[in-house]
Amino acid sequence: MSLAISVVIPAYNEGAAIIPVLDRIFDAVQSTCEIVVVVDFDQDPTVAALQSYRECEPRLKVVVSTYGRGPANAIRYGIDQVSNPVVVVTMADGSDDPRQIDDLARLVDRGVVVAAASRYSASGQQVGGPFGKGLLSRAAGTSLGVLCRVGTRDATNSFKAYSTGFIREVGIDSRSGFEIGLELTAKARRLRRPVAELPTIWLERTCGESHFKLTEWIPRYLRWYRFAFGKQLTLEQLSVRAAEIARMNSHVTNREQSS
Repeated sequence: MSLAISVVIPAYNEGAAIIPVLDRIFDAVQSTCEIVVVVDFDQDPTVAALQSYRECEPRLKVVVSTYGRGPANAIRYGIDQVSNPVVVVTMADGSDDPRQIDDLARLVDRGVVVAAASRYSASGQQVGGPFGKGLLSRAAGTSLGVLCRVGTRDATNSFKAYSTGFIREVGIDSRSGFEIGLELTAKARRLRRPVAELPTIWLERTCGESHFKLTEWIPRYLRWYRFAFGKQLTLEQLSVRAAEIARMNSHVTNREQSS
């Protein structure tokens, strides 16, 4: 029986630039799949650009998040719309290699709860992108992989496959930025659930602009980074600790919005 997967893509003002990305995903994925593109508002140009695409491709869904704006809320909303046992999060900018979606999903099907596409493992590579962002990401990923043994050297990469059941079990507490990948990896580590990785080659986007806000999101990443270290927790303990981090991150968001 074919593995059924859902691919969630947060999109913000991508417009027609997302079409070749979708073409490559549909061409590459051999599993039974659906793609859920999540936008923040009805007037996002991505919606109009995909109108005719949806008419020809029934596996594509375009949904408008009701959880608030930002990539974390879009990813949360998209995941809440799916029912397949494996969900893969990938970006709308074409930086991720869609040929690896099936392989990541198979790792989850075999029993891991998080399968990461790793730029920093052997044979992995990051091509392009801001130097400072890449340096911090590599330092965080390598230190978590080596010192904390989270199961991957690229915990901050958003390109991951997850057990949908695991996400339903632990929840997602992030509300801004792209730190969901780090959050779920850290939660798996504290629960001692299996995490695995595959090397990937990440390519900087060739059109449009990145929406990654490095300086603004660093404090949130650091809290999940620190959370990954520590003794094993029960689900109840995990929920309490994660809620504390979410509250601290929410205070940062509120200050940013009021300034």
